[in-house]
Amino acid sequence: MASVEWRSIPTVLYPQEILDKAFGRASSQADLVEDPDKYHRVRKQMNRMVQSACDVATKTLNSYVDRWPSLNALTEFDRSLVDAAVGCDDYKRNLASLQWAAERSQRISGEAQAKILRLRDIDGFHKARRHAYGRLSSVIDQISPQIIWLGDARNILRKLPSIDPSEPCIVVAGSPNVGKSALIGALSSGEPQVASYPFTTKQLHVGHFTHRRRVYQMVDTPGLLDRPMDERNQIEMQAIAALEHLGDVLLFLIDRSSESTTPISEQERLLMEVRGLLSDRQSPTVSSKSI
Repeated sequence: MASVEWRSIPTVLYPQEILDKAFGRASSQADLVEDPDKYHRVRKQMNRMVQSACDVATKTLNSYVDRWPSLNALTEFDRSLVDAAVGCDDYKRNLASLQWAAERSQRISGEAQAKILRLRDIDGFHKARRHAYGRLSSVIDQISPQIIWLGDARNILRKLPSIDPSEPCIVVAGSPNVGKSALIGALSSGEPQVASYPFTTKQLHVGHFTHRRRVYQMVDTPGLLDRPMDERNQIEMQAIAALEHLGDVLLFLIDRSSESTTPISEQERLLMEVRGLLSDRQSPTVSSKSI
């Protein structure tokens, strides 16, 4: 499984923007039709307008379905993030609605074009085109809530962290001010990536370093794994639950200096809780100075 580039999720047009795009393209295509005979020219124009409008709507909707990450292809960590951020069930259901609408759009196109070919008068050609436009508008209107939802979800998802499952990952945890961010900043070959975390005001700091030609990821979780779980609300716990699927090693920092802002007993209690959360990882501890 490859890492998900959440920022690459395409912008979702508003429902009216999709229709404006479709009908605008259709009008420009009609202008390209040339035929000296008015009867045949109008029939070709109406046929092309229906085909073009429905094709644009279909391709636009399918582009969202195709370019949004498939939940089945995501890692457990990424799926947990999506579930915490926008809900996996809503994610699948709303994308499925767009796929349904794309299929309806193609059906409308085929039925309208067949009708135009059967008609024998210019007024009928125009009526068939208007009827097809009305049906297409109705379909887009039916999925308007789903389109709006996807637009809002896209703005949330594009802020999520991108963790590459093919690279080893070290989760750095510890009480506040023990030097987690400083450690990642010192080891990283570049500026650590800062990404938002769903349903919280927290962020993940993701750094990279290379050892023996192998790239390693280091993830700092400020505000997430730095205080007891019994102080968390339900939303925070849902977000923290995703961390159960992150990382190969847990590196826990303890500040044993006299300047520590958190008593050693509380730091050790937190260590036990975090080890319980990430119980299947190696979990070495490192003594650090307060930064």
